[in-house]
Amino acid sequence: MKVLIVEDEPLSAEHLIRTLNKVDKSIQVIKTLDSISNTVKYLSQESELDLIFLDIHIADGNSFEIFSKINIDIPIIFTTAFNEYAIKAFKLNSIDYLLKPIGIDDLTKSIAKYNKLKSSIQKTVHTEKIENAISILTKNYKSRFLVKLGETISSIKVEDISFFIAEDGITILVNKEGKRFPVDYSMDALELLISPDVFFRINRKVLVHIDRILQVHTYFNSRLKLAIKSLDEDDAIVSRERVSDFKLWLDR
Repeated sequence: MKVLIVEDEPLSAEHLIRTLNKVDKSIQVIKTLDSISNTVKYLSQESELDLIFLDIHIADGNSFEIFSKINIDIPIIFTTAFNEYAIKAFKLNSIDYLLKPIGIDDLTKSIAKYNKLKSSIQKTVHTEKIENAISILTKNYKSRFLVKLGETISSIKVEDISFFIAEDGITILVNKEGKRFPVDYSMDALELLISPDVFFRINRKVLVHIDRILQVHTYFNSRLKLAIKSLDEDDAIVSRERVSDFKLWLDR
């Protein structure tokens, strides 16, 4: 199997190469590329590839731009360092993806899926499904929320939100002044409505705005504790399974 890797972080590319070698020593990484422009140029000439590992966010932009420049008839496994929102988009459209840091078990499953489907793939990418994912991932996110407090209805801009928190079956919007407003959205629904570049779900009940994070502290059991105005310490803990993604999110 001949593979192309598009990844702008050298350590991530090296990790993927090593992991691929562990999964199947017959896999040949033909080339690694780190930009949209180089990828477009390379794919315009190269046709002997079997599979592409494509990072969504690379140095010179969003890798979905590649599809607007050239036609690709090679199966793709997308990779992303972003949170559950991206995962949901790909699941909805049956496109394979890997969430970074890429583990050997997930990679093994993706390669097995490719091997199982390759006889029917015939080097044809499911273009419509890719376009659907692009539409979902690049759609316009909510810029404001309509809230009601008593008899007063007002509109709160996303940039003025500190965090969302789920309490007793109700989702509460807390603005940067600490005022609280109930909203008619579940936490899962909010993840689809607000930009993952700006908000991160640190645990089951809290979504935080990146600009409201004052400090990040290490916490026991490999977790992190955040300092955010108006958010109780017990609710400001990044759950252990989300710590790695949270660090990547902060370090974009």
